[in-house]
Amino acid sequence: MKLSNRYLLILAVVLSGVIYIFSCTRKDQIIDTTVKITRSSDVLLPQMTTGDTTRFKLDKVHSNCMWQGNYQGAAGLLTGRFNQFGMANITTDLMTNYATTGQPIPDTAWAFYENDPSKTYFNGYVQINTSNTGEAGRDTGCNISTLGTIKIVAGTQNLTQTNLAKIHTTKVEFDPASNGYIVTLDLTWQGKLTAPLTKSVVGKLTYIRKNRVQFGTAAAYNVFGLQLIFQFNCRDFGVTSTSISDNITIETNMNFNNK
Repeated sequence: MKLSNRYLLILAVVLSGVIYIFSCTRKDQIIDTTVKITRSSDVLLPQMTTGDTTRFKLDKVHSNCMWQGNYQGAAGLLTGRFNQFGMANITTDLMTNYATTGQPIPDTAWAFYENDPSKTYFNGYVQINTSNTGEAGRDTGCNISTLGTIKIVAGTQNLTQTNLAKIHTTKVEFDPASNGYIVTLDLTWQGKLTAPLTKSVVGKLTYIRKNRVQFGTAAAYNVFGLQLIFQFNCRDFGVTSTSISDNITIETNMNFNNK
C-alpha cells in the first residue's frame, strides 16, 4: 500500500522534531570532567628485621633507575640506567668503598602513608659510574670523564662523594589532578664541580597499589610499587658535554615485597 504525500510530510516533520530535540539535549548536556580521586589508607614501612612480614623490603632485582636526555639537545633520546642504586640516607660517615657485590647499606630510609603524605619520605642514591647505556665504550670512557667520576672497581660498591647522586624529600603533598603526589626533593651531586651542590627539584610520585600475589606452590606475599619522575639541569653540576641536552629526566621504579 502506497503512503500518501500528506502522511509522508507529517512523518518527516515529526522525525525532524525528534532529531532537533535530541541534538539540543546532547548539546546542553554537562559532561563531568572532574578527576576521580580515590585513595585508601595504606601505611607501608621498611622491614627493619629480616622476616618481618608486616613490613616491606626493596626488591632491587625488579626495580630500576633510568635517565634520558635529548642527543645534542635536539635529536632523539639518549637513554640509560644506573646498575647500582638504593634507598638509604648516605651521610658523610658512610661515604666510602664497600667490598661487596650486594647492597652496601640497608634500604630502609623511606616510609609511605597513602592518605597522609606529610608522613611520607624517602632517601635514595645512585652510583654514577654504574650508568649503563648498553655501549661499553661510552660507559667506561667518555661518560666517566664527563660525569666527573672513576671507573668501576670489580667487587666494590663505590659510595664515595664524587660517585654519588642523592635525593632527599623535603615535602610530599597530594596531586590535585590525579591519585598521585607532588614531591619536592633535594638533589645533591658533585658532577664536575669542586664540591657537591644541592638543588631543589619537583617531581611526581605514583603509588602502585599493594596487592597479594602467589606463584605455584610458593607462599603468597604482598607487593607494591613507587614510581618517581623528575627533571634537573645537568649544566648546574658542571656537565658541559655537547652530546646531551640541558635537562635530564630521571625515572625510578621501586618495587617492594614483604617476603
